[in-house]
Amino acid sequence: MADPVLSESPPADTAESRPGRNLHKGQQTKAAILDAALALAGQVGLEGLSIGALAEVAGMSKSGVFAHFGSREELQISVVREYHRRFEDEVFFPAMKASRGLPRLRQLFANWILRTSIEIDSGCIYISGAVEFDDRPGPVRDALVESVRIWHAAMHRAIAGAKQAGHLKAQTDEDQLLMEIHGLILALHYEARFLRNPGCIPRAHHGFDNLLRQHLTDAAS
Repeated sequence: MADPVLSESPPADTAESRPGRNLHKGQQTKAAILDAALALAGQVGLEGLSIGALAEVAGMSKSGVFAHFGSREELQISVVREYHRRFEDEVFFPAMKASRGLPRLRQLFANWILRTSIEIDSGCIYISGAVEFDDRPGPVRDALVESVRIWHAAMHRAIAGAKQAGHLKAQTDEDQLLMEIHGLILALHYEARFLRNPGCIPRAHHGFDNLLRQHLTDAAS
């Protein structure tokens, strides 16, 4: 996957690194197509994406879309990468402004919850993609897996940083805590999007606090 591993420094805010600034017409067109593709994938999943369906939604010809994405698979992978980039911008990089340790871990989770709450209506490509491609090897699955692993690695570093700062107990199992935190996000999506149960977001926050409480040092408590 072409996207860089999440680091603690956001990318430089330059004309070359941000969409919409001095982009050539072709790049602008491709960015608009990706916007439409992301919206469509939220409704029909990655598996539902096709050159023809996207062309209809974007108001373009099939050949026009094909000129930017030479195949359905390339389109799907491009959507995964764009979703990952936006996830970084909305969840990861803003949290890097928080202090290292527990404040940063809390901010990462808060941003993740906020993103998830928005996607209750639009759908999460990471979650729907896991259902669609969990047993289907290939480049699309690889792109999805790498994106999620990059994000999990960032959360793992945040948990480790909270231990190093003396906010979490030294015996805290970082892998276990990460899995339980991820479980809260998956449960929130299921409860809110599928079961339509009210009050899911406050319960997810409460669940996170309950998890942390088991691992906080006396000083952090």
